[in-house]
Amino acid sequence: MCRHLGWLGHATTVASLVLDKPYGLLVQSYSPRRQKNGLMNADGWGVGFFDDEGVARRWRSAAPLWGDASFASVAPVLRSECVVAAVRSATIGMPIEASASAPFSDGTWLLSHNGIVNRSVLPPSAAAESTVDSAVLAALIFQRGLDRLGDTVAEVGAADPNARLNILAANGSRMLATTWGDTLSVLRRDDGVVLASEPYDDDPAWQEIPDRHLVDVIGSHVALTPLRGTS
Repeated sequence: MCRHLGWLGHATTVASLVLDKPYGLLVQSYSPRRQKNGLMNADGWGVGFFDDEGVARRWRSAAPLWGDASFASVAPVLRSECVVAAVRSATIGMPIEASASAPFSDGTWLLSHNGIVNRSVLPPSAAAESTVDSAVLAALIFQRGLDRLGDTVAEVGAADPNARLNILAANGSRMLATTWGDTLSVLRRDDGVVLASEPYDDDPAWQEIPDRHLVDVIGSHVALTPLRGTS
């Protein structure tokens, strides 16, 4: 299991989103508050953001987030209007390597998977960045296109009833997310929108997203759509 966060709005520092909040991803790496599976997320981390030219940049590691002094020293000066970040708890039997840490990318989108899926229901892909289930799932989503994210998640969920398929993706001007088996909350700030596996503070403005929904964020507009397969 993992935890992830997405930002779309005015340019802000990566540190303010990932490191500085009282219950942000740094704290969630060792003491998550709402995680249903696993006790911590010490098997890697990744931060992706879009630079001023709209190019996706990534910094990923197989080490725990709390032990990376280099990232902590640089994150306060990294600024972006769109960020996707995650901390990882590896599924038993899956490799622990930087390429297995989200966000994954096709060059246009940054994507994180919070959950688990049986790789036998996923088509093999030479484009997958790692052999882990999340990387293979990301390759399938990229191949089918993000406009079909809801359908892809519903189809994979039908093929693997035990799958947890919380996806978070962004391309610099849009964020998409799904809830399928785990938590996701949204915070509408004056300067942008945050999507996160769990709130990074106790602001009462956080709202929980219902399970089996697609979330589409463009600008300050947040739209929720029930996913196929919702009872």
